[in-house]
Amino acid sequence: MLQAREPARTTAGALRRRQACAGVLGWSLTIAAVAEAIPIIGGTGALGWGLAFRWALAGRAVAIGSRDRERAQEAAERISAAVPDAEVEGLANDEAAKQGPIVVMAVPFRAQSENLNNLRQALTSGQLLVDCTVPLAAAVAGKATRTLGVWQGSAAQQAQEMVPQGVTVVAAFHTVGAPDLADREVTLDEDVLLCGERKADKARVAELVHAIPGLRAVNAGALETARFVEQLTPLLISINIRYKVHAGIRITGLPDGQWE
Repeated sequence: MLQAREPARTTAGALRRRQACAGVLGWSLTIAAVAEAIPIIGGTGALGWGLAFRWALAGRAVAIGSRDRERAQEAAERISAAVPDAEVEGLANDEAAKQGPIVVMAVPFRAQSENLNNLRQALTSGQLLVDCTVPLAAAVAGKATRTLGVWQGSAAQQAQEMVPQGVTVVAAFHTVGAPDLADREVTLDEDVLLCGERKADKARVAELVHAIPGLRAVNAGALETARFVEQLTPLLISINIRYKVHAGIRITGLPDGQWE
């Protein structure tokens, strides 16, 4: 059953050292070994910054990416001011994408294709791309409570067609509100629906979800189910407008202690 609910200090070069290590070891990591930086493409936006902030609070290294390096550095400095011990760096998107095995894309739908085209030389085989894109009609001056049709079926499936060979897309974080992520006083208590072809890939993304206290990863099926999950965002926007809240999603009836 679906329920709607209401709810660093920048270490220069540290993330690049992780990248160099990853280049030697390769991107094949077990869940327990995932301790690399988390690159966030579009990390200066509301959702991207909120995720970066929460991961920094949890002690995870973050690489904030932006088309404008200066904006990325400013976003990193904001996190450093809020989380003094944070390991965070602001980089251009193509540089950020090379900093870890699991890359998060948190950009508006209108910018998804452009960013993926620009990252063709940065993304490498074996990486996972966590796509948070929702094809809201707001991308073409429409209403945020409506979505656009995507020829491939969903924004996530479009991303899978565009990434280099060997890069795998997992869809996630469509229903988590950016304002709640950015407010450390808010106690999160909601689910994150993961869509992807391989259980092992979703397990790696689930580890990042569970690194943020109060979030629970739920295996929502194959990547094609992202077309349904993406539609939940405008639904929640509509609920938020009417109730003046920041609603999220909670799936009931699941067994305790199991994400999959």
